[in-house]
Amino acid sequence: MEIKPKSDDYFMQKALEQAQIALEYDEVPVGAVVVCNNQIIARGHNYVEHLNDVTAHAEMQAFTAAADFIGGKYLHDCTLYVTLEPCFMCAGASAWAQISEIKFGAHDQKKGFKKISKEILHPKTKVAGGLLEKECSNLISSFFSKKRNQTS
Repeated sequence: MEIKPKSDDYFMQKALEQAQIALEYDEVPVGAVVVCNNQIIARGHNYVEHLNDVTAHAEMQAFTAAADFIGGKYLHDCTLYVTLEPCFMCAGASAWAQISEIKFGAHDQKKGFKKISKEILHPKTKVAGGLLEKECSNLISSFFSKKRNQTS
């Protein structure tokens, strides 16, 4: 598959690269990038186990790095690309950050924010799901499948 530079698929591929880093740390393989003016300004991947911190989700890592890059807490005119639909906590953080767009790969039927309420997002935030969904879903599914087989 050819991916055009600076397209949604391109940026989601960069988020998948972050998910791969999480996998190497034996973390749930979720990755994120924040894009502003067609440039990646922040990257993040799950780091929950390594930091022993339940808030160390990929999105939270990326929001912190993006705010540092911008020099402020609001991520206006920024897009979050994340390999898994954000959970309620991360969706809430995106509302506080006032991020303009969220584009995610795999839907999270168990803990995704849309299961609870779409109202958690900032009213101006646009959302699109299903970008490179197969690749994102396969990475997470295979991780949990291996984990289940290790405990059997």
